[in-house]
Amino acid sequence: MEFNDYLVIGMFLTFISLLFTGFPVAWVLGGVSVLFTFVGYIADLYFGTWTGLDYLTLGMSVNRIFKFMDNWVLVALPMFIFMGLMLDRSGIAEKLMKSMQHLFGNVRGGLAVTVTTIGIILAASTGIIGASVVLLGLLSLPAMMKQGYSKTLALGTIAGSGTLGILIPPSIMLVIMADQLGLSVGDLFMGAVIPGIILGALYIFYILIFCLVKPAAAPLDQDRKPLGLKVIWDIFVSILPPGLLILAVLGSIFAGMTTPTEASGVGALGATLLAFANKKLSMKVIVEVMKSCFNTTAYIFAIFLGATCFALVLRSLGGDNLIERALTGLPFGPHGVMLVILGAVFLLGFFLDWIEITLIVLPLIAPVVSSLGFEIDGHGVVDNPELIWFVMLIAVTLQTSFLTPPVGFALFYLKGVCPPEIKLIDIYKGVVPFIILQLIGLGIIILWPQLVIWLPSIAYG
Repeated sequence: MEFNDYLVIGMFLTFISLLFTGFPVAWVLGGVSVLFTFVGYIADLYFGTWTGLDYLTLGMSVNRIFKFMDNWVLVALPMFIFMGLMLDRSGIAEKLMKSMQHLFGNVRGGLAVTVTTIGIILAASTGIIGASVVLLGLLSLPAMMKQGYSKTLALGTIAGSGTLGILIPPSIMLVIMADQLGLSVGDLFMGAVIPGIILGALYIFYILIFCLVKPAAAPLDQDRKPLGLKVIWDIFVSILPPGLLILAVLGSIFAGMTTPTEASGVGALGATLLAFANKKLSMKVIVEVMKSCFNTTAYIFAIFLGATCFALVLRSLGGDNLIERALTGLPFGPHGVMLVILGAVFLLGFFLDWIEITLIVLPLIAPVVSSLGFEIDGHGVVDNPELIWFVMLIAVTLQTSFLTPPVGFALFYLKGVCPPEIKLIDIYKGVVPFIILQLIGLGIIILWPQLVIWLPSIAYG
């Protein structure tokens, strides 16, 4: 190993160590970059090394930041965040919960199926995990406890369904991934549809089988109504507004009528109109949503800036070459190397947010995947099918890390809205089956890459 390799390893170890101090991640990323630029410069000046790091390196990062802030694709981020936050205030989810309970009321486990279905709809409407988990917890947990559901089943269903927002489009994570790898946002959105549906279907299938085997875990609602035309009409009326919003946003992107940036503006306006139609819109709500949107956007963009400096210094030291040599030197074959990468991302998900992983790790390992020789048929119309498939694998893996104890973010979002009698260990037990289901879904996508590529190929073909 050369001196630069030791600096690369030192950068990663210093970054991970400083995360536990509680400093903001953006400051840690930028600070470590400046620190190791100084270390490299001193080493070159007094010890005869050749890292190539000096004040010009930091000057280059300023140019990168200006280029980054001039990126029109990233304008979609605050718009999608605003859309998700406004939908939370619109009252749509409450109406869906009340009407769909009657649809599945005569099915054992029907309330859990309702929560999962609403989780899928919210995922396609908001794309924000924290908002989805908290909203599902507030709406459904009291009803599930009142009906006598098993605590573990109820908590696992809410946490698992809430995390679908990180994968099912319009996902802000997919927007950032597309920007980092130079891929089409529309391709990633279309590629994520079938994997998201597969995970949702696995959840529902598991709930129905589990409740069939253990009926005491999900008693039937004693106040359930018979399924009639009025119930079906109420469900249709409840699903129509978010359905139209999803169609306006995703449909316009998939049809090539709008760019993701333009579609995000449509989504933000549509969510505001839905809140107005449900009489939930007021100046107070608008101010609160805008403040939350500003805070979330500022958090993401600050990490963007820090990660830009970090990645520049890391690559100047040859960090990308070091990682490529380490991975391609493994004696496991292409699929074995891919599993090692996914395992590493899964473990990093215990300590890092998806934003850091997407901005720092993903650009470093993507070239390795391109060099592994996977041959995935893009049907002559989909560019970089291997990378699109790889991004979906990373997205599902990161979604799994949101649920994994002891530090899965979704678990703490849910604990924050649970009554005091529900302990963290109850949530841990509840999410275990859903983690296994997500790993099964990940295996399905690994074995059949065309599940990711099929929809983009149909859209372009």
